[in-house]
Amino acid sequence: MHLTTRPALPLAGFLITLLGAILFSTKAIFVKLAFGDTHTDALTLLTLRMVFALPFYATVAIVVSGKRTNVRMTRSQWGLVILLGMLGYYVSSLLDFMGLQYVSAGLERLLLFLYPSFVVFINAVIFKQRITPIQKWALLLTYLGIAIAYVGELTLDTSRQGIYWGSFLVFLCAITYSMYIAGSGKLIPLVGANKFTAYAMLAATAGIFAHFALVGNSQLLVAGQGLWGYGLLLAVFSTVLPSFLISQGLKRIGANNVAIISGIGPISTIAQAHFFLREPIFAAQIGGTVLVVCGVLLLSWKRSAVAVATA
Repeated sequence: MHLTTRPALPLAGFLITLLGAILFSTKAIFVKLAFGDTHTDALTLLTLRMVFALPFYATVAIVVSGKRTNVRMTRSQWGLVILLGMLGYYVSSLLDFMGLQYVSAGLERLLLFLYPSFVVFINAVIFKQRITPIQKWALLLTYLGIAIAYVGELTLDTSRQGIYWGSFLVFLCAITYSMYIAGSGKLIPLVGANKFTAYAMLAATAGIFAHFALVGNSQLLVAGQGLWGYGLLLAVFSTVLPSFLISQGLKRIGANNVAIISGIGPISTIAQAHFFLREPIFAAQIGGTVLVVCGVLLLSWKRSAVAVATA
């Protein structure tokens, strides 16, 4: 009798994806450290992040547009790329950075992990995609996990100022990011992943720079040498490098495996927050995180590669 065996998961692909997911999870840690060490504001820190990330994505945009396989976008597609980029990396990032001024890094990552459930709702309402039974169970697990972790967080520290406001901001971030994911999932097959991502990031950068030019505190940019260091760390290690690592992971092991490995994100953030920010780890947080990760994995199992790559 001939027995067939499933091919083993390539070690290189596994390690690349794992490193990318962990690097993505460092964003909240760098932001909290920057707020604590430099007393900066969310807009200034976000602007510096994009200052350092801009050359990378501009280079990708130039290279992709110069290839013979380049797809020329229509006027409406250009408009959608700009709109989605502004929504996904300008509005969402600003809301996220503002929320991190009030909530812990661990709670931020859990709340942000709600975005796959919002994508399901958007696809159901706008694109008329039926919510399957397994998705309903996944949604139940996700929201139950968030509730358990959130109640535990409130019980642990009821004196923290602005926790409800910060939670609301991160919640809005998850909603706007889900809009970006839902829209990009429809547009990327038409224009290509690299081209879409590069130009969406450039559009977001333009929005952030314009916002800073209007209301930003330019004195912080000049005086804060330590602040520039955090901007560089955020750009390289929490934005550009993990995005390329996850892309390589998608090529080597596929979207389903990347989705599973990326579930390490909230756990990694909680662990790093404990060691670098001295945030406590408690039973409700652990239990809630497990439920959220299980729910997101169910939702992400058959999702497109773009949703995994940019989470």
